[in-house]
Amino acid sequence: MLDAAEVDLEGVKIDLVKAEQGFYKIDDVDLDSSTSPCEIFVLDPPLQARDMLLRLSASPPATTTPNTSLFLLFSTNLPITHSSSSFSPCSLRNSSGLHTSCRPLKAMAAQEAQFSTSASASGDRQALISLSDKNNLAFLGNGLQSLGYKIVSTGGTASALESAGVSVTKVEELTCFPEMLDGRVKTLHPNIHGGILARRDQKHHMEALSNHGIGIFDVVVVNLYPFYDKVTSTGGIEFEDGIENIDIGGPAMIRAAAKNHKDVLVVVDSEDYPTLLEYLKVDKDDQQFRRKLAWKAFQHVASYDSAVSEWLWRQTSEDKLPPSLTVPLSIKSPLRYGENPHQKAAFYVDKSLSEVNAGGIATAIQHHGKEMSYNNYLDADAAWNCVSEFRGPTCVVVKHTNPCGVASCDDILEAYRLAVKADPVSAFGGIVAFNIEVDEALAKEIREFRSPTDGETRMFYEIVVAPKYSKKGLEILRGKSKTLRILEASKNEKGKLSLRQVGGGWLAQDSDDLTPQDIQFNVVSKKSPQESELSDAEFAWLCVKHVKSNAIVLAKNNCMLGMGSGQPNRRESLRIALKKAGEEVKGAALASDAFFPFAWKDAVEEACASGVSVIAEPGGSIRDGDAIDCCNKYGVSLVFTNVRHFRH
Repeated sequence: MLDAAEVDLEGVKIDLVKAEQGFYKIDDVDLDSSTSPCEIFVLDPPLQARDMLLRLSASPPATTTPNTSLFLLFSTNLPITHSSSSFSPCSLRNSSGLHTSCRPLKAMAAQEAQFSTSASASGDRQALISLSDKNNLAFLGNGLQSLGYKIVSTGGTASALESAGVSVTKVEELTCFPEMLDGRVKTLHPNIHGGILARRDQKHHMEALSNHGIGIFDVVVVNLYPFYDKVTSTGGIEFEDGIENIDIGGPAMIRAAAKNHKDVLVVVDSEDYPTLLEYLKVDKDDQQFRRKLAWKAFQHVASYDSAVSEWLWRQTSEDKLPPSLTVPLSIKSPLRYGENPHQKAAFYVDKSLSEVNAGGIATAIQHHGKEMSYNNYLDADAAWNCVSEFRGPTCVVVKHTNPCGVASCDDILEAYRLAVKADPVSAFGGIVAFNIEVDEALAKEIREFRSPTDGETRMFYEIVVAPKYSKKGLEILRGKSKTLRILEASKNEKGKLSLRQVGGGWLAQDSDDLTPQDIQFNVVSKKSPQESELSDAEFAWLCVKHVKSNAIVLAKNNCMLGMGSGQPNRRESLRIALKKAGEEVKGAALASDAFFPFAWKDAVEEACASGVSVIAEPGGSIRDGDAIDCCNKYGVSLVFTNVRHFRH
């Protein structure tokens, strides 16, 4: 501790002399009459600041009169080696307890203080580390220390570093202010953010740091409170707990460092620790590397904020369509190309809170085969969404996102055969999906089954997708082909928000989750369908919702016989479906994704004349009466679902 010092208080020279332990007291004051009388105390060492504040607020010195300002000056932890030292001031008024003053005070020591050299004065390099996820922290800390970096850290991170044998300066030693408000305020301080944000190429920035005794940070390594994990944990989280897990200081430091990336390296991902250390070893100035880290930092904060925003909206409103929407996407894999070889592509996973544990192809496990392509993902998604809707054991075969074969049967082997038989030409090179486990017997059938077209050609598939596989079943399928992609997926949850891009915007809607069990099949014809016919109509109706519009499906005995898809008019889709069904159309059920605009000499009459027994359609046309009359003429049952299933 110094025996004496001189303070320049806004142009007024104040002599300080050593008083009681830990204090300097005013020796002689020459103040303007307009200036309040004051006493100034300089704390040494700075970590006694909190105790000193409490002592002064509890029992001010006897010499203090009402409204007298008590100035407590405590040095920042930036070491003092010259006759000029910087202090951070706090003002107290004995009439109202603690009170903050932000006026800078400069103390000039009569003799050199015995502190270590300031980082800003000596050129020592500093790294600031504050982590919730402490994965590979010891590796990082030891690596930085071996490169000569002084480590500054907070709370639990500092303790973990010290346990790993890393020398650490705690943040409060720099701020001379304790962590407060249950940890809400730790790093929100000029001594931290000044050292991050100061531009090294701006003289007045560096002078400001020097005047205030603030050291610079060269590296900032921060990750955030685990808000995402907390609010998506099993059983949920109380609202107040969610609020407390919103990080404030972390994003502030990350954004500050990323903004000043020209001078500060910012790291938010433990995967980047080795690259960071290698970069620092070479000691080169690679601005592209710095910019990439800065981009990653801003993206990290943006994703974090989007999770907070989504969660708060869900606590505020039941509306799935908020006024503003951010969808955080994380790349899962680059793709060889897009829909066509000349298109570059990648696959991203939706990290929205609503997608956590919500199933779907995006989170499927690939057990075997060639890497997935853009079109593979689309087709696998279509097949999986379709097969997951059926209650009984079901097989779905998809080609170009359209189900070309669907069959439900207690014997899953028979369901597989029937699904392929519906359109064996289209099934070749398609995607096969099951809603039950693929065991040894089913795997053998998939591997050995011959095409119904010639009874010889072994069926080839791009993908097999199922909810699970037996050990033996997986082994057998792996032996079918080196390229066969084997996916294990979980069922999509209902109630998801469906997004689709258009030029310059996005369309958002509820997913089409309705199944036959959710609606009424209202008989509008004279003839009522038999129980088996109604069951076939329900099956066909569930199939048709997954076929591209205009869509027609013919089905019987829980098996698709034929379908027509994607035609500009419904009549052409009908004709395609009839052609595929052939003679089996007699007594079959027909489902249409939308109403028939015309009946006589059009689709309804052609369907009736072909021999179908029941037609299921939404209804709603101004010519519904014609459709009813036509069905009555041919003795065909007609049911209205009052639900349309357009799929574009």
